Amino acid sequence: MDYTPVTASEFAELEGLDGWRFLFGAIHTELRAGSFPAAGALVAAIADAAEAANHHPDLQVYYPDRVVVRLASHVTGAVTRADVELARTISSLAARAGATAESGAVQTVEIAIDTLDADRIRPFWLAVLDYEDRDGNLVDPRGVGPPLWFQQMGAPRTERQRFHLDISVPHDVAEARIEAALAAGGRLVTDEFARAWWVLADADGNEACICTWQDRD
Repeated sequence: MDYTPVTASEFAELEGLDGWRFLFGAIHTELRAGSFPAAGALVAAIADAAEAANHHPDLQVYYPDRVVVRLASHVTGAVTRADVELARTISSLAARAGATAESGAVQTVEIAIDTLDADRIRPFWLAVLDYEDRDGNLVDPRGVGPPLWFQQMGAPRTERQRFHLDISVPHDVAEARIEAALAAGGRLVTDEFARAWWVLADADGNEACICTWQDRD
């Protein structure tokens, strides 16, 4: 098994993976199989291929026909060449089954808490969510809930809220997502960190970041 790391920018240069997008340390695709039974059959085919390769993705099925696939190497916790090869296999299986990829539909969400002392509050969130601590970040061992991380602050923040959502989207839909949020009554707080992330806020000042892989490597 080749666990050589693959960065987001390296992945973006690869051919034959147009249906996949790099989000938050993993590669994702969303497939439309045509029917719920067809989605189930596609998942079974992917499971067989993954077992044969001894390399396994996270799979979710949603009515009426959606199959969502997430790939990152469990051994390293990052995207590797093994994931790229399995992604190619999955794309081939999907094409054979007549499924189509909707790469612009994929997204992931993280919750961030601003704090002066992460060690002081981390145990509470670990307990109340029944999560696992992985290098200071909290993750759902069941793979269902969004990850939670702590943003170190240098001084108390009184003029803005302590929580915000990080919404990672495909790089080629970020501008459209931002425009939609602004048209819906939001405002741009800052684009200082674009294209890695833009900070937006609703009319009450509650913030969310639209994030992409770009300008992070």
